[in-house]
Amino acid sequence: MKRREFITIATGAAMWPFSARAQRSTGSKVSKIGVLWHAANADQEKVYLDVLVKAFGDLGYVEGKNAQFLHKFPAEQPERFRTLARELVEDKVDVIVAVTEFGAKEVKQATSTIPVIVVLTSDPVKAGLVESLARPGGNITGLSLMMNDLSGKRLSLMKEMVPNLSRIALLTDIGTAPSVPAFKESAKGLDLNLRPISVTTPNSIDEAFSEIARDGFDGAIVFGSTMFNERVRVGRTALSNKVCCFHTGKIFPSFSAKPLLMRIAYSRAQNRRTYLSSNLRGSNWS
Repeated sequence: MKRREFITIATGAAMWPFSARAQRSTGSKVSKIGVLWHAANADQEKVYLDVLVKAFGDLGYVEGKNAQFLHKFPAEQPERFRTLARELVEDKVDVIVAVTEFGAKEVKQATSTIPVIVVLTSDPVKAGLVESLARPGGNITGLSLMMNDLSGKRLSLMKEMVPNLSRIALLTDIGTAPSVPAFKESAKGLDLNLRPISVTTPNSIDEAFSEIARDGFDGAIVFGSTMFNERVRVGRTALSNKVCCFHTGKIFPSFSAKPLLMRIAYSRAQNRRTYLSSNLRGSNWS
C-alpha cells in the first residue's frame, strides 16, 4: 500500500467522529487518537507513523496542541493485540485506527461504542467485523481489500505470467489466514495445486522459502503484515532460493527490477476518494 493511500483511509475516515463531535461542542477538548499497529515499535512503523501524524496535523489535529496520539505496538503477537486493544478502550480514546484485520477483531471485542477505522481487511463481512459492505452497522468502518473476491483473478494472472504453473505456495500470517479457503477454491477451478504455509515469526520466512524450493513449487504468493514488515528479507530470501514470488500489494520496492518478484494489485484511490467524501460530510456508517 502506498503511503498516501494509507493516510487517506486512516485519517479521512477518522474525521467522521471528530466532525460529529465538533458539531455538538465548541470546547477545546484534546482529541485522543488510538492507533493499533502490528509491528514491534515506532521505528518499524516509522514510514507510516510519521505521515499519519503529519496528515492529522494538516487537517487541524496537531499533536501536543489539540490532539494526543496513543500508539500501540503488538509485535504481531496475538495476546498483545488483545491487551493493547483493551488499553486503548480504557484510555477512553475518541477513535481507534486498527491497521490490521486481526487488530480490528480484538478492538471489536473490547468496545462497541468507540468509532473504529480498519485500514487493512481482506473481507470485513466474513471476518465478522461488519454486517455488510453496504450497511456495516455498529461502530466499525473502513475498506475491504477484496482479497477473497480477487483471489481467482490473481491466480489467473499468475498462470499467464508463469509458463506451466501448476504448484503454488501461499504464505500467510495470523491476520491473513482467513483468506486461505478462498484461494484454495480458486486454485481448484484453475487446476492448480496450492499449499498454505503459515509464517508465524520473521525467522520462519527462511524456513518457508527453503521448503518451497526443496519441494519444487513453481511460485509463491506472500501477503500479510508479517511479510510487509520483513519485505526486504522476503525479497532476498525469495531471490536466493530462486522462487518466483508474487505479492498482493507493493512489497518489493527495493527489488522492483528483479523478474522473480512481481506485484499483483489494483488501484483503490477512486474508491477511497468516494468513501472519504461521504464520511467527511458526516454520513452515518450504518
